[in-house]
Amino acid sequence: MDIQALIEPTVTGLGYELVALERVGRGLLRLYIDKPDGIVVDDCVRVSNQLTRLFAVENVDYDRLEVSSPGLDRPLVKAADYARFAGERAQLRLRLPVEGRKRFLGLLLGIEGDRVRLRTEAGEAQFALADIESARLAPDFETMGVARRKS
Repeated sequence: MDIQALIEPTVTGLGYELVALERVGRGLLRLYIDKPDGIVVDDCVRVSNQLTRLFAVENVDYDRLEVSSPGLDRPLVKAADYARFAGERAQLRLRLPVEGRKRFLGLLLGIEGDRVRLRTEAGEAQFALADIESARLAPDFETMGVARRKS
């Protein structure tokens, strides 16, 4: 059974985006949800309750279900994520090294076709989406703290 294909319509039907789904050892099913104005505990409870009912009907085998926000360092999973979060800092980890490096940090400039654009300290770089092993937003907590103190 494709658990993601089962879960995704329910999550999107409730008004959320399914960011990621993980099956962790010993029956743990963990999923991350998001929506444009952010996630609060009540959102997680709502999705958890609905999925618990769905799993009972569909006879899904699991021991525990965790539903949470992807956090400030949200993973970038889909091509649309790279467009949505253009202008944010991101960290990419590549499957194979480019110029001796697998990790790149910089300002996400978006995606064009299948190429992710990133402005690093060395200048603009482009990476094929298929070459990216993982990517996450990389918020600058020092800058965020300064912004909070000024307001």
